[in-house]
Amino acid sequence: MLVFAGLCFGLPAGALLYGAVTRTDPVAGTTEFTGEHLSRSLQGPYLTSLTGSVQLAALTAALATVLGVLIAQAVVTSRRGALRGAVLTASGVLANFGGIPLAFAFVATLGISGVVTEIGHLDALGWNLYSFTGLTVIYLYFLVPLMVLVVVPALDGLRPQWREAALNTGATARQFWRHVGLPVLAPSLLGGFVLLFGSAFAAHATAAALVGGSVPLVTLKIADALSGNVLVGQENVALALSLDMIVIAGLVMAVYLPLQRRSSRWLR
Repeated sequence: MLVFAGLCFGLPAGALLYGAVTRTDPVAGTTEFTGEHLSRSLQGPYLTSLTGSVQLAALTAALATVLGVLIAQAVVTSRRGALRGAVLTASGVLANFGGIPLAFAFVATLGISGVVTEIGHLDALGWNLYSFTGLTVIYLYFLVPLMVLVVVPALDGLRPQWREAALNTGATARQFWRHVGLPVLAPSLLGGFVLLFGSAFAAHATAAALVGGSVPLVTLKIADALSGNVLVGQENVALALSLDMIVIAGLVMAVYLPLQRRSSRWLR
């Protein structure tokens, strides 16, 4: 497993790091270490795209966390086993539905000439699918089902005896959730938020097919730099942007893993 991880993750990460901190003279062919690429990746439009990706990921993760918890709670408390199975199955499918097919589906339904747009006259209300708001709606399409899958086991772990004990001592349902339910679920909810943030932060294909460069996102900037659509010879800057993403993802995972360990102790 260590050999596999080293080949599939270590070598690409090492090559990315090397390219982000080195510069090759095209005439002499010599290579020297430099911090120019990292510095440029945190300036101007590159910094704007990095900030835009963080904002989009944080917003969609927060909304998906709230909606996913509400749906999961409704499923867990339902007495219909068929409903639970249908919701979890649909969530498993929708959580993995993305990329160009998802973008095409939304263009056909909520685009400028989409079916729902035409029926509801959404264009008169200022609706624009090809914007930050439109991307937020699309990302919720696969983030909410992912949150449902993550939080249902945590809700199942809430023991009925805790609720019964709270009710027997005169606590209301609101007091139970405030003092017992939410504190116990907090690590799982925060861990789910972090997971959704990482998924939205790294998403590329859907945004690339839908908005192109009209919404500043770091994944789109990396693609433009590698392909030379904006400036030629910016491959090392793209590697530096990728390194910035890895650092942010590492910080996210550093928060996620301790939360998961803590929640697993409570919900065994």
